[in-house]
Order: sequence, then structure tokens, then C-alpha cells
Amino acid sequence: MADHFDLLVAGGGVIGLSVAWRAARRGLRVAVADPAPASGASHAAAGMLAPVSEVTYTEEPLLRLGLASLERWPAFAAELANASGHDLDYRTDGTLDVAFGSDDLAALDDLAAFTARRGLPAERLTGRECRRLEPMLAPAVRGGLLAGGDAWVDPRRVTTALLAALERAGGTLVRARVAELLTSSGTVTGVRLDGGEAVGAGLVVLATGAWSGSLEGVPPEALPPVRPVKGQIMRLRSPEPILRRCVRGVVHGSHVYLVPRGDGETVLGATQEEMGFDTRVTAGGLWELLRDARELVPGVTELEVAEVAAGLRPGTPDNLPLIGPTIVPGLHLATGHHRGGVLLAPLTADLCVGGAGEGDGTGEPDPGLSGVCSPLRFQEPGSREGRSRERTPQEHTSREHESRERTPQERTPREHESREHPRREHRLREHTQQEHR
Repeated sequence: MADHFDLLVAGGGVIGLSVAWRAARRGLRVAVADPAPASGASHAAAGMLAPVSEVTYTEEPLLRLGLASLERWPAFAAELANASGHDLDYRTDGTLDVAFGSDDLAALDDLAAFTARRGLPAERLTGRECRRLEPMLAPAVRGGLLAGGDAWVDPRRVTTALLAALERAGGTLVRARVAELLTSSGTVTGVRLDGGEAVGAGLVVLATGAWSGSLEGVPPEALPPVRPVKGQIMRLRSPEPILRRCVRGVVHGSHVYLVPRGDGETVLGATQEEMGFDTRVTAGGLWELLRDARELVPGVTELEVAEVAAGLRPGTPDNLPLIGPTIVPGLHLATGHHRGGVLLAPLTADLCVGGAGEGDGTGEPDPGLSGVCSPLRFQEPGSREGRSRERTPQEHTSREHESRERTPQERTPREHESREHPRREHRLREHTQQEHR
């Protein structure tokens, strides 16, 4: 083989780069393989770090993951900015969720009660109080809920910073696609690139997002059950920011959000469409975004259109990510983050690398969190008998494996409402306690 690494990450999005950078900071010999790093779903993402405003009544495990990762973000952002020399436009002014009609107001009341029971920071506001915070809001806004603990960041700045920090930490960037997983006697030995070159690795982390379920060489029973979920966004430009914080609401039955950047840019998003690997930007998708955003903030129609884009989120049957070892010794997953890739990047890096990075003060991840997002939850009963225990990347430098059995953790995948309503966001705050985007 041309080279050998302790850890090779297939995929150069915000997840893969975060895992690689954290591992390189811990002294491992690391490579990231991606023909166009930082160009996929991470490039199209809005960057909301909002587990509270996106709280889901029926998906508390996802809320646990989001809160744990949000807690890591301040230290992660500071460490990354220092290591790379880049400003991430990381902001912590919260998210304002607004309502127009009586049904929306009742849903916000229910959500406020739920967050209060969980001890989450959220403040119920009148329409006048909402407009006092954000003067550009429409006069028709009747109330809102301020999630003061939510934050946001510019994902494009984050991935640029991660590439720089990875290089400074001694990591290697391989601008090629991983075409095949290589194994010997059932254990991973490396990968084959699309040009035919073989690269050795003690541990391979599959982080190719919506494409993670189709890598050659991975046994069918170990392939992650991910699917592409299309999202279209618009970026608008103004001399000064028109909002101080993220604003979101439900308009015409669809969720829409506006995310301000420090340079005057405003991101509108996002559609949620079950269209396979279709990344076309459509007139209908953009019309819906502008129509709904104008209901919240009428002034958006006066802004310059800077960019339109579409990305593919990696969805899973239960909306939880897939992080950790598979039944194949030497193969880990870091995929299936759906809408939460940017939010969950710090936690995913810690779970994959086996602990927190230098100086972030968060300690080891809660072992219960690794069980929540374990890829093994989708294995058939009995399929884990006699498999190898996966070690941390540090232990993989010796490429030895200890054998033990694991207890099956079966989960029943819930049905996805988005398959029935491909042009709408999931309705998460209705009185029936459906999923809230």
C-alpha cells in the first residue's frame, strides 16, 4: 500500500473534518479522503445550533445529543479559531420562534411548557415583545418563544477553519474519493481510492453523508441505512444585518427560518424533499422560501440575492445519527446526522476519537450517548455474536482487537412524515406531539 495511517476518514464535510482534526490533535497519523472537501451538505447548511428551538417531543434521545454537543460548542469554536486563525462567526443570541394564528400560539404554549419541564432556557413573548427584539418582524406576529441558549455559526467558515487546523496539526488531505473498503480476514486494512491506489489504515471512519450507504467492500449487513433528504436554501445580502438572531416560524404549514450573518448576509431555509440524489435548485423551492420568509420578515424581498443552493442531508430511519463501531472490525461510522450535522460535530468528534480534545474541559462523553447513536441498533438479532470489540483510535495504532459479545439494542424505526409530504418540513409542534423541525 502507498501509505498507512492510524485513522482514515472517508468524507471531508464538517463531520469528517471535525473527527480528523480531533484525532490529529491527539497525536494520531490521520488522513481525510474527499475529492472536494467542504463542498457538500456542510456548504449548503445554515449552521443553526438550536436543540432547544428544534426540540422534538417524540425524540428526546436526539435532544440529549443536541444539548450535549451545544455544551461543547463554545470550547470547540474557541479552540478551532485559535488553531486555524479563522473567525467562525459563532454567535449566541438565541432563536426566536414566532406565531401568527391561534393554533401556532397554542403550539408555542405547549412547547414552552415542555421546555420548562425539561429545564431548558425558553421565554414566552407577546407579539409586541417579539417586535421589540426584532423590529423587522411582520406586524401580524402575535407571539413567540425565545430560546436564549441557542446559537449559530457559519458552516463555510467552520469547514475552512477545520481544513487549516487539520493541516497545522499534521493531518493529510487526499483529494480523491474512497471507492472501496479493503479488508483481510474480515478486518479493515485500508481503502482503495477511485484512481486505484490503496491506502492503509488501522481504522476507517465512514463520513460520506448521504452516500455512506453505498461503499463497495462493506458487507451489506454493515452498510448504514441512510437516505438523501434534499434541502434548498437562499442567501440574501444587505449592507447591514436585518436581524439580530435566528427567526423561525410556520407559514402555510411549512417551517421556515432566517439566519443572519455578521457580514449582512441572511440565509433562508430550508425545504425538505424526498427526491433521492437530486440536487437541482428549482423555481418552486425558491418561491416557497421567499413566500414564507416574507410572511415573517417582509423586508427580505428588498435584499439582493447572493446565492441559491441545494444540499443532501443524510437521514436515518429513526432520525438519530450513526456514530461508532460497526460489526466490521476497524470500520466506524460518523453519518446520518440529517439536519444536525453542524450542531453535532463536536460531540461526534469526541465519540469517534474516544474522548474530549485538549483543553476543552468537557471530559469524556457520557457513555449513554454512544449507545443512543450506535450503528449496532440496526443489526438483526444474533448478528453480533462473536464480533470484535472496537477500540479507540489510539488503541488502533497497534491494530489489535479483543473479542466480546454485545447485547442487542433493537430499535423500531418510526415512519417518516416527510415521505408523505415531500415539500414540507416535518410538523413537530402540533398538539399531537409530532416532530418539530
